Amino acid sequence: MSNSLTVALIQTSLVWENPEANRINLEKKVNTIESADLIILPEMFTSGFTMNASSVAEIMDGNTINWLKQLADKKQIAIVGSLVITENNNYYNRLVFVEPSGTITHYDKKHTFTLAGEHKVYTAGTEKVTLNYKGWKICSLVCYDLRFPVWARNTEDYDLLLYVANWPKIRTNAWDALLKARAIENMAYCIGVNRVGLDGNNYEYSGHSAAYDVLGHRMDSIPENKEAIEIVTLEKEHITKYREKLGFLKDRDVFNLKA
Repeated sequence: MSNSLTVALIQTSLVWENPEANRINLEKKVNTIESADLIILPEMFTSGFTMNASSVAEIMDGNTINWLKQLADKKQIAIVGSLVITENNNYYNRLVFVEPSGTITHYDKKHTFTLAGEHKVYTAGTEKVTLNYKGWKICSLVCYDLRFPVWARNTEDYDLLLYVANWPKIRTNAWDALLKARAIENMAYCIGVNRVGLDGNNYEYSGHSAAYDVLGHRMDSIPENKEAIEIVTLEKEHITKYREKLGFLKDRDVFNLKA
């Protein structure tokens, strides 16, 4: 168990529908990180946000998963991001959290982005996943999930809520506002990692990756519209201090989600 968690945010451009090129690019970036506990990659980091799932889909024992396991072991750092996975004749926008030990926890994006037709290609997940890594409770979600606060509500007393994304520049204002809100309302650290550059559909992404503390204060200085790597350190004492002092989570509403 660790009282602090050092997290590296990788804000990067992505090569359209080219897993091998993206792995090469990302490995170079990961290798520049000397010390961290967790590395966060964007959504669909092997392909960009494509609806052409069949051209980039992999299996859970495929090239990218094995690459992640080897990289996590080599660096002794956990790595999280999402990619296209095919399983049981379905396609999933699947977030994978790969630990140095080789343990993999996965979450299938629940809120598929209907505006882009994601629901027609990818099967939506049904289970929220919270894992324990180095004594930190972490809830990992994907992009469009950010717009749905009930799904993210901190009923598990998690310490860190993170989002991996391909969130377009045209709706950056919502991204900024909602990330900050998720931190404040859940009294947890909230980190969002978004891509930059143009995708194969000519949509532009400006990044705006960010880390917020439990009071909604910005912790990073990541530039917009540029590739960047930033490392932030989260402290358990910060969470405990303000949850005990303010007690907002004790007054949260009790509810049950129905499919």
